[in-house]
Order: sequence, then C-alpha cells, then structure tokens
Amino acid sequence: MASGAWATGGCAEDASDDGRSGPLRRLADDHAMPARRVRVLRPGPPVRAFSEASCHRHTGDAHRSVAADDVTAMTVNSPAQSALNRRRFLGGIGAVAGLAAVSQVPLEGDALAAPRLRGGEYPFKLGIASGDPTPDGVVLWTRLVPELFSPDGGMPSRRVPVDWQVALDERMRRVVKHGTVSALPELAHSVHVEVEGLEPGREYYYRFRYRGDVSEVGRTRTAPREHGPLGSLSFAFASCQDWTHGFYSAYRSMAEEDLDLVVHLGDYVYEYGVPADGGMRKTATPDVLREGPKDLDRWRMQYALYKSDPHLQRTHARFPWLVTWDDHEVENDYVGDYDGTISANRAAAYKAWYEHQPVGRRSLPRKDGSLRLYRRSAWGGLAQLDVLDTRQYRTAPPCGWGEAPACEAGNDPTKGSMLGATQEKWLLDGLRDSKARWNVIATSVMMARLDHDGPTGDIIWHDAWDGFPASRKAITDTFVSAKVRNPVMVAGDWHSTFVNDIKSDFDRPESRVVATEFVGTSISTNGDDEVYGPYYGPMMKWNPHIKFFDGDRRGYVTCRLNSREWRTDLRMVPTVSRADAAATTFASFKIEDRRPGAVRV
Repeated sequence: MASGAWATGGCAEDASDDGRSGPLRRLADDHAMPARRVRVLRPGPPVRAFSEASCHRHTGDAHRSVAADDVTAMTVNSPAQSALNRRRFLGGIGAVAGLAAVSQVPLEGDALAAPRLRGGEYPFKLGIASGDPTPDGVVLWTRLVPELFSPDGGMPSRRVPVDWQVALDERMRRVVKHGTVSALPELAHSVHVEVEGLEPGREYYYRFRYRGDVSEVGRTRTAPREHGPLGSLSFAFASCQDWTHGFYSAYRSMAEEDLDLVVHLGDYVYEYGVPADGGMRKTATPDVLREGPKDLDRWRMQYALYKSDPHLQRTHARFPWLVTWDDHEVENDYVGDYDGTISANRAAAYKAWYEHQPVGRRSLPRKDGSLRLYRRSAWGGLAQLDVLDTRQYRTAPPCGWGEAPACEAGNDPTKGSMLGATQEKWLLDGLRDSKARWNVIATSVMMARLDHDGPTGDIIWHDAWDGFPASRKAITDTFVSAKVRNPVMVAGDWHSTFVNDIKSDFDRPESRVVATEFVGTSISTNGDDEVYGPYYGPMMKWNPHIKFFDGDRRGYVTCRLNSREWRTDLRMVPTVSRADAAATTFASFKIEDRRPGAVRV
C-alpha cells in the first residue's frame, strides 16, 4: 500500500471521439458521434480516500458548450492590460522565475483543501502531458482551467495546491512518487513538476488532483541509462496544426502507435483569429476568439482552444514529448534578432508557450521576456537528440525575405545567423563530443537546398536554412571534420513531405552526402487543399538530392531505429474534414549505419 495513493471511488472521464468534446461540442450537430467512455479511475488503497459524491465526473455537463451570449461581454484586452507598457509587462515576467521556483517546493497537506471553483466546472479540461525524459526523471504538466475562454481561466487569483502521483501501474495502485505543488495565477495556474529519482528505461503512469477532481491517467517513460545496451527507439514527429484548417485525425492514429517519444517541431498554435464556425471544423466558437492574440490573456485562450482537442490531449497523455517552436507561435516568418528587442506581444506569446508545454524550469521566461528552449537529450548510447530554436536568435536573412535570389552575403557568417553564436557553438561542440550511434537534430525548418528556378537563376526560400548558407555549412563541415556518426535531421514547417540528402556543399552537386533529412507535413494546416504539390512539384527536377516529395497530404512521421538501421514511415491521412480519418503508411525509407542517405523500401 503506497502512502501517496488516492482512492477515487470509481470516478470516470468521458470524451467524444469526434474531435468536438469539451466546450466546443455542438450538441445540435447532425454529424456528431456519440460519446464513449475512455477511462475509469479504479479504486486504489483506502488512503486519503474521498467519496464518489466528492469526485467530479468528466461529463458533457462539465464541458457544456460556450454560447455566444456567455462571452459577449468578454473582451480580449481589459483596460488594465491595455494600460501596461512594455517595461511594466517585462518587469512582471521577471518576477515569474522566482515564483515558479517556489511552486516546486512541496506543500503541507493536499489539494482536497483547495478553494472551490466557481460554477463547479472540471479543472483539467486541457488534459495532461509529460516531456523531456531523462534516465531518472520526467516533467509532468497540467493547467487548471475550468473556463477556457475567461481571462482568468475560471480560477481564483491566488496560488492553489495540486496533488500529483507517479505509479508503476495504470490503476495507480503502486505509487512510487507523489507530492503537492502550487499552481500560480502568474503562470495561468499551470503545473510543471520535475520528477526525479525514477528508474531508467521504464514505463510510468501519472495523474493530478484538485479538490475532488482527478485528471485522467497518463503514461510516460524515462530514457535508458547512458552506458547500457543500445536497444531501440521509436518516435514520431509532427508540426503545423492550425485548428481552423481541419481535425487532428493524424493524432488519433499517432496515439495508437507504439512509441517511446513524440517530437513536435513547431507551429503548435497559429496567431490568427478564429472564425465563428471554426473554419474547416464547422464548430461554433465564442466571439472572444475572432481577433488574433495580441496580449497574454488572448494567447492563453488560443492555447486553450487548440489543447481542447481530444486527440491532441490523448497523444500528450500517451507519450512524453520533446517540443520546440517555429514562427506562428508569435508571427508568420518573424526573426528574433531583427530589431534587437522583444515586444510585449512576443514576450506574452513566449510566456503562454511555456505555460502550456511540458518543459521544466530551465525554459522559464527571463526578465527580458526571452526563454531558453534549445536543449540536448540522450536515449542511452543509441541516440543524441539536439532540439534547436531556429527563431529566437535568428538574424534578418542577409539576402532578402521570402522568395528571393541568393547572394554572396549569405556565405559570410558575420552577415547573418540562423542559430546565433551561442546556440551554434553549443550544437557544434555537442556534435564533436557525441558518442551516440545516431545524432538527431530537430529543427523547425528544412536544411536541404530547394532551388526554385534551376540553371536559369538562383531563387531560393530565405525563411529556411537556404537563407543562411553559412550557418548550414558550419554544421555540415562539422559532420565531416568531427566524423559525426549518422547525423539525421527532422524538420517541419513546409506543410509538405521531403526526404533529402544533405550535401557537404550544395553549390557543388557532385559533393558527398553527409547526412539525411526527413521533413514532415502538417497535422492539419492547408486542410485538404492542393497547394504545394502544384507549386513545388515542377522544381524537383532541379533538386536531385531531394529523393521524395509530396506537397498536399496531411499526417506525421514515425522513426524506428536500432544499432544497425533507421526506418522512417510517412503516415498520411486521407482527409482532415473528419476527426476519425485513419492514417496509413504512404512510403517508407531506411538508413543503414554509417551510410548517409535514405533508401526507399
């Protein structure tokens, strides 16, 4: 009997399988699918037991639809928020780091004594998540938000206690770690628990409690020990999930995969307003979402909308995630170092990103509004995973914006940088020191060259690594000089799928292949439209290092590797107009140890 166990009295969570459960569910929709039971929290040992009467059920009543007249009086910008200038806003962010450290200090008592919530709404409407696994720990995340589109989330303006548990079994009977931490109003009552002291390379289960409300049970796992057997790794990567462009049917399939890890490469949310009918989803949304985010309250609502999707929630609950960002978490095609300052809106976007992702204290917003995102993870001796931040330190592209000709300034490292000097040195030093069998670099944007006009010109797209060829060459030169073993890039951003050979010098097509790159399509962005196939397809003849291209299917990518071989499956859904569309494998590729370049199988 574990002293940290809770008896749940048989509390249950319900969810709809049509992608519309929660506050956005349209009860009058003729196409709505019936709700189904997804998990029952079974009774545990009678320690700190609470009765079924005090246990809030995750039902349709708890997730009632938000009618338009409920939000008519709500505004995105309150007068007090509008009056804040940038200095005061950043000053408030500067105080967050100290508060967050306090939130990790264990509390006396437990969450049963927490204050009641107005309206009795269920507080775990955004689900739960885990991330950044190490051999002895993992970050656990949730956010208390009983009212998704209220500026305060429906929570009191004070810190409140939240209980957490980690167990060896899904029924949460063999609890090995537990505690109570503070959820702070300054961090939107989000919780980031950095659990330590776990065993390497094993599966764990976890959950949270606030008063009588219990979250669903999540599954996570720790990384293998550094010097153990090489073993294997299975992970999926994804990006670009505009909520208004379609359902997250790809996540529905991803959640059924047998994975160790999910890597998200950015565009988790988009900065645009949300139409009344929800766009492709044809799901009614409240008026407060019409305009895009411009302040912290509204950014929090944008994340609440996206994270209300049940298939995204389930995939978060099934696997630990490694996350980075791209541009739409702030603004399309922005570069971080362009004006040398961080605007109040950008700082708010960064802070909201932290509040909604399973990352630890090292990524807390700093006094100037920035945050540390790039980081390195190891999967035993098998894989080193370097997660890059390609936005925050990027300079203006030296040769122009968007589609434009290449120029000599792009080859001068003093004229522009994709990663910034500090991050670039960190990456190159880590590659030189790596002893891993596979070296995975997670980057939001594509590294391979994409020649737009062949021998008649030199047009390229400058928002990708093509706009920073000096930064790219520093990496490819290190692959060669340091004899980096099996470097593989995984990228997103393009709403298209590419499989690329990375050349030591893209200006010399005959140069050697030094790495492999897989670029995944979007989860939903661009919907079912044919956009990039017709546009980029004719360019493929000028890019022989691109071994595969598909411009118009949605989905994700799975990668399974062991000591001898890497296999990639391109998983595509036929449509994002339905939440239940199933993914199938469109094409598969393999890489053999010490032989860069993917081969179709």
